[in-house]
Formats: sequence, structure tokens, C-alpha cells
Amino acid sequence: MCGIVGIVGRDEVAPRLLEALRRLEYRGYDSAGLATLVNGHIERRRAEGKLGNLATVLEREGLAGTTGIGHTRWATHGAPVERNAHPHATARVAVVHNGIFENYAELRAELEAEGAVFETETDTETFCRLVDHLLAGGMEPEEAAAAALKRVHGAFAVALIFAGRPELMICARQGAPLAVGFGEGEMFVGSDALALAPLTRRIAYLEEGDHAILDCGSARFFDVDGEEVEREIRTTAVSGAATGKGNYRHYMEKELHEHPAVLGDTLRQYLDPKTLEVRLPRLPFDPARVPRLTVSACGSAFLAGQVGRYWIERLARIPVDADVASELRYRDPPLSEGGAAILVSQSGETADTMAALKLLRERGQKVLSVVNVPESSMARESDATVLTVAGPDLPRVSMHEAYSGAEEAGSRTRPFVRRRLPRLHARPSLACFAKPLGRRKGSAATRRPWSQTRPRNRAGTTKLKSHPHRRPCHRF
Repeated sequence: MCGIVGIVGRDEVAPRLLEALRRLEYRGYDSAGLATLVNGHIERRRAEGKLGNLATVLEREGLAGTTGIGHTRWATHGAPVERNAHPHATARVAVVHNGIFENYAELRAELEAEGAVFETETDTETFCRLVDHLLAGGMEPEEAAAAALKRVHGAFAVALIFAGRPELMICARQGAPLAVGFGEGEMFVGSDALALAPLTRRIAYLEEGDHAILDCGSARFFDVDGEEVEREIRTTAVSGAATGKGNYRHYMEKELHEHPAVLGDTLRQYLDPKTLEVRLPRLPFDPARVPRLTVSACGSAFLAGQVGRYWIERLARIPVDADVASELRYRDPPLSEGGAAILVSQSGETADTMAALKLLRERGQKVLSVVNVPESSMARESDATVLTVAGPDLPRVSMHEAYSGAEEAGSRTRPFVRRRLPRLHARPSLACFAKPLGRRKGSAATRRPWSQTRPRNRAGTTKLKSHPHRRPCHRF
């Protein structure tokens, strides 16, 4: 995933932009760059590879300016070389972009017919030159950006700065997250709250199709129809320190060692320590009346959803359909009137799961999302949310912690984590959800506990069926 940061400030912004990009390193990237306004002109510094290379460039060739944008790129269109690195710029405008402009080829051909000369293979340059073309035609930056956004299709987030306008930054999102931060006489833009954590705790999230116009002290938000709207300013508790590797060599090692704490945090979130009863948020549906549930997610989150399906059907006796989110909207399934859905996503920003959420809401289904990021798009657009409390969303290892946080940790479907944590038997989010759901429906109390339904040996412990391809699991 690409990372975006931007500052409209009072002091030189290059050092802070670079530091903010370091907090987005966990997303993965292959090049990076900054652009600022120096005496009203756009100046860029870019480098292939790690941020250390960009830091070296900045030490050799300083970059002044109080307004600027920064970017870490994960190559999609064009090779991971400096020429294709963001920001892309003309003499009038500089752009950073996360996502894909799906119709860039048609727009590029149109601009080339008008005489535009392209320097890269990226879809981002197409958008940059489209804005430049509109500026050359006499439009003001605010008008040119709004007009260009109406021409592009896809899932993206962008931030733009303009020559001669050091107090101005424009940003927009469509299918990719973007946040606006409010400071004291400064404004910020970031791909997520982690990027902005040391800069500000007051954050507003752009909704789908929004664009925002920022100056030194305020932000104006506009919806997909161009109407000015209000967006809630939230105080976030996210800390940039949580993204560090600590004393570990890499994020994978760090988060594998965090499994006990993650599972404990999830349990503390939902279990009453005195009664061991599960406390859930108010549900968007009545368990006694819901005819059917749909569970949907992508990748390892879908595996966690399938475990949740097992527990919900067994304990709550509610029929559950499970669909990979990328297939749900294309399968076009018949959905029960008064039904509900459970969506699972570590980040809360998974594009296919977001598309499934929209489809389910359009079909009249109530949606409960199991996510790790309370400020995420899914959390904001769902009827209710169950948090996995698994720490910052670090995609390198999110599979393990999302799976651990979202499924029944005592299940026998996780031999890897069983080897790492052999005595760990906890019941996080989905399992915690299933049991009280059954109680409210009036079905769980009449069924025996799971452990009593398995064959047992003479020692009274549960026997597992052998598998011809399963290696022996040594007990610790």
C-alpha cells in the first residue's frame, strides 16, 4: 500500500514529512519522495528504495518550504525507479496518489492528442497532467481539482499542492482511506491516523467521494456532488510509538511474541472478570428474529469468519452463509428479509469487503463488522462494530493477529499458533459473539458445551481424530 502525508504549516515541513513517512513504512514500498513550495515554485526530492536513500538526498540537497506532500510508493504502473516515484509534478501542480485510476489510458490518449508529453508510465502522471491542462485553460486550483476528480474512475486517494499558492492543499478519496488532521495554525493530511499521530490527535475522515480544501487553519469538505458538508472531528488515541519494532529484528518476530497480549486484550474487552459473562455492544439486529446471517471477508480474515460461522451455527442455531467478499457481489445471492451480516477485516479498509458492505446495506441487511481499527471506513459505515484490539494494522503479520483476534483460539485449526502458545485457550471476538447470541436467541443454554460433544479417552481429555497426513504434535 502506498502512503500519503501532507502539511500546510508555519515551519519547514520536509523533516516532518520524512518522519511521517517513516511511520508508514510498515505498509511496504519501493520508492519515496517529497515536494514542497519554495518561493512559490514546486521543488521535488525523490529516491528509489528505502527512506534512508531519500534522507541522503535531502542531506545533500536541502528542501525548504512550509507546505509540502510526501509519498511512499508500491509500484503498480511503471517500474520502481526514481523516474516513476511520487510526487509527480508539472510547473503548476504536484500530486501524490494511493490506488489506481482505472481509466488513465483513455485520459492519457486524450491529453497526448492535446499535445501533452508524458515522462513516466504511471497512472498518477495522467491525473497530474489532467489537472495541469485544466489550470492552463484558466481554471483556479479548486475548480481544476474538482473537475479532474469527476473525470477519473477507480479506488484512490490523492493530495495536491499548487505553485504560487503556499496556503493551499487539496485532497480527495474514492475507495481508499484518507484523514485530515487539525493543528494549531497548521493542517495535515495522512493515509491513516498513524501517519499523523505525533502531529495532531484531532482528525476528520473523508467519506467516500469527498474532497477537502485545506489552508493554514481550516478545512472545507465537499461530497461527491460538490456540496459543502460537515465532517466530524474526532480525537484519536492512536500512538505512533506502536508501529516500532522495539527490540525485535522485524515486525513478524515482534507480533508473534505479542500473541498472548493480543488475546488477553481481546478477552478483557468483552469478558466480565467476575462473572466471565460476555459483554457485547448493542447489536443492530434481534438474534431471536434474524432468519439468516451472512459472513464475508477476504484472505485469512475469511478463514476467521468460517470459524465464526461454526460457532454461531453450533451455539446460536442461526443458519450462516459464508462468502469471500470479492465474490459476494458477483454471485448476487438472495438475501433474507430482516437478515444480517458479519464482515471481518483487520484494517477495516479492505476494498472488496467494503464493496460487500455497500451491497449488503443496499439490500436492507444490518451489518456488524469485526475490525481492528476503530477509525476505519468499515467501522464508521457499519451498524455496529466488534473490535479485535490487536494493535496497529501491520500487514506483514496481520494474518496471524487478525486470525487470533477474530476466531476461537482454543480451536484445533491453528497448529502454528498452538506450537507457539501451546497452553493458550482463549475465546476472542467471534467466539465471544456467538455464545451470548445464542443466549439471546434462547438456544445456547440447551446445548452441551463443545468439549462435551467430543469423544474422550480414559484420562478424560478430548481425543482428536488422527489424519493420515498430519505430523505428530508434541505436547509442551
